[in-house]
Amino acid sequence: MPSYLQVENISKSYGPKVLFDSIGFNINEGDKIALIAPNGTGKTSLLRILAGKDKSDSGGSIKFLKEIRIAFLEQEFEYNPSNTIAQQIFTGDFEQELNAKRILSELGLSPEQKLESLSGGEVKRVAITQMLAQDADFLIMDEPTNHLDIDAIEYLENYLKRSRCTLFMVTHDRYFLDRVCNTIMEMDRGSVFIYKGDYENYLSKRDERISNYNAQTEKVRNVLRRELEWIHATPCARSGKAKYRIQAFWDLKERAEDSYIQRQVSLEDFNSSTRLGTKIINCRNLSYTIDGKRIIDSFTYNFQRYERVGIVGANGIGKSTFLKLLLEGEIAGVERGESLKIGWYKQEGIEFNEDDTVLDVVPDTYLLGKFLFPHDMYPNKVARLSGGERRRLYLLTVLMQKPNLLVLDEPTNDLDIVTLNILEEYLLEFKGTLIIVTHDRHFLDRLADHLLVFCGNGQIKDFIGGYSEYRSFLKDLQASQRKEQQAARQASKGSNAAGSRTDSANDSRQNSANAAAQKKKLSYKEKRELEAIEQRLAELEEEKASLEQMLAGGSTDYDAISKASARYAAIKEEMDEKEMRWLELSE
Repeated sequence: MPSYLQVENISKSYGPKVLFDSIGFNINEGDKIALIAPNGTGKTSLLRILAGKDKSDSGGSIKFLKEIRIAFLEQEFEYNPSNTIAQQIFTGDFEQELNAKRILSELGLSPEQKLESLSGGEVKRVAITQMLAQDADFLIMDEPTNHLDIDAIEYLENYLKRSRCTLFMVTHDRYFLDRVCNTIMEMDRGSVFIYKGDYENYLSKRDERISNYNAQTEKVRNVLRRELEWIHATPCARSGKAKYRIQAFWDLKERAEDSYIQRQVSLEDFNSSTRLGTKIINCRNLSYTIDGKRIIDSFTYNFQRYERVGIVGANGIGKSTFLKLLLEGEIAGVERGESLKIGWYKQEGIEFNEDDTVLDVVPDTYLLGKFLFPHDMYPNKVARLSGGERRRLYLLTVLMQKPNLLVLDEPTNDLDIVTLNILEEYLLEFKGTLIIVTHDRHFLDRLADHLLVFCGNGQIKDFIGGYSEYRSFLKDLQASQRKEQQAARQASKGSNAAGSRTDSANDSRQNSANAAAQKKKLSYKEKRELEAIEQRLAELEEEKASLEQMLAGGSTDYDAISKASARYAAIKEEMDEKEMRWLELSE
């Protein structure tokens, strides 16, 4: 495979802090690489240098293969809020506009929407559209899943899996990484290490590398002890040929002190939370409308002691608003327990005083050290911290309050994978009630006992199980509908005998539906509704498949693609609505 990118001898520092020094690597056509490193070690800086947005301190060399097209997705999308989506991302290139129109429809957006009216996740969808519409050969992406809801993450995931593009990205989403990437690049202590394979293989090979490094360090220490004995025993020999040996001694001493200690965080200090009473938060017929949009409609639920609830739903559907009503709103339908001590990690974060030091924000050196803030960072001003380091510091201020109700709104955004693993271990041992809003599927699967699914139009449904179980349930439903649809088509083609088989199959499905309805005690009207939904979903699935085939066919008929894209988005919306109603009836 041809080399798409050759990097040699590039460096970056901020003040006295060296992020990376004289690093180099090669990326070949078809590589899909995830860059992993702790927050504050220069991941974003490296991407910006490769994309031509910044420069290496040491000059160096960055060579892309001639004539390949490059697209860059930054963490923060720069845009004019008063623009429509079309004004912001349409370039006048006919092919790119066609691509953008199709992708926008698939992501549930319209070119006429004003950017100021969009949620953070919807803005990220616009940024994703702009990048993908370029149909570039080489994609550079910085945290592409930040702020995206799970449907959009899965859309991007499937797109990149099918695409023949070359990819270099930073991500904290472990499911996304494993399903998209074939290589992991680690930046560690200013150097670069390459690992082929998935995240589990990376962890195994990294541990092996560190063990070998530390074993080598121990050998160096043994040599150093012998050299130290020579230094002490022959003070008069420090001249002539012995000078080289003295210099070698100091080199050995420096290497011997460079053992690799993997810093770990013990969060047992945070786990002594305040005693939790029997009443947490009770919701009874809670309803809420904002700007004419129904966010919550007659929601009734009593949160329990020690339960772990995941909250999922599309961008802009009202999840963060729901948390505000639960935790601080004075509204009919919400009652809070008197013993609650709430720790609330908000999606928007908090406003630090930029001139405060790390030690000013958290004046406890023991806890700072436990949470991966080394001693030399204590005097650093907040203004100098990376986005991930600021998030980690904010998370520490929440956990150190020792809450008995911990509410985390998108906690995985901007945190590195090392910190996420540590946070997960802490939360598994957390002695209180946990409510998590997140689009990180790995995070949900490890931590949530059940999900509150925001379905739209104010409807919130309870699903017992993790996110993967929920998605499997929906996929099984869709697969069942496709089988029924296929059986119906085959039956309709035959003669009277085939017609007889159709009747038999229909009778069988009818009997199954009736048995299920009796078991669940559905009313006659609900039985008919359930049957109608199943039939409609089968029709929609067939139409959706037909449109997907058309849109993937490379047509350049703008009007046809525009209409097909709009219809595709409408079908997806209707299918989501029908599936949630099917789930409600099936319960």
